[in-house]
Amino acid sequence: MKIVVLVKEVPDTYGERTLSLETGLAERAAGEAVLDEICERALEVALSQASAEPAEVVVLAAGPEGATASIRKALAMGADRAIHIVDDGLRGADIGLTAEALAAALREEAPDLVLAGNQSTDGASGMLPAMLAELLGLPLLGGLGAVEVTAERAKGTRAADGLTEEVTATLPAVITVTEQLPEARFPNFKGIMAAKKKPLRVRSLAELGVDGDPSLAPRTIMLDISERPARDAGVRVVDDGTAVAQLIEFLTANRLV
Repeated sequence: MKIVVLVKEVPDTYGERTLSLETGLAERAAGEAVLDEICERALEVALSQASAEPAEVVVLAAGPEGATASIRKALAMGADRAIHIVDDGLRGADIGLTAEALAAALREEAPDLVLAGNQSTDGASGMLPAMLAELLGLPLLGGLGAVEVTAERAKGTRAADGLTEEVTATLPAVITVTEQLPEARFPNFKGIMAAKKKPLRVRSLAELGVDGDPSLAPRTIMLDISERPARDAGVRVVDDGTAVAQLIEFLTANRLV
């Protein structure tokens, strides 16, 4: 079995994140870049599957050259090899172009299973896995909180409107996982040293047959960007004996009661 796990380098979730008012892109150099935690959980699912039954685990990423360190971390965790799509045409790419690039690489790999997080912590669109499934003509099992994979099928459960759904699909398939899955293992020294020798193949859009020129194939156009307006000061209620009356008046005026 071959399992491909989509990974992404993102700005540190616990750090301050800002957008450039000139380009509208995330200021990725403003803080530390890390491997997205939800991608690590997806990778943990793949590694656990490979421990139970023989499987090759490949990590696939699209991002700048500097993302190599995060990809190497995925290799140190236990992935067998990595593919890194690096191209100037991907700078500021929307999910449409990103999906086309990833789908092209996945077609070449022809995996039995594609694993990803349900949404990245930077863009948080949650649409990329569904677009990949559409481009590849594969079933999508999205937002799973538990996953079980056999040689022919994948199944899992997910929360939906206060209920629990059980879903299943024949392989090959695309699966996305949520934070309900276990935390990923921490790379040990042996894994870190081994990662330095594991194959990491760098691909370009041209090699994958993807046209990244937005002037030739426009996808998403940003019309405007501005700073978030300052938040107005709230109403302070001082208990001078009329606090209850003030609260009732405020709630009534704002149609909260």
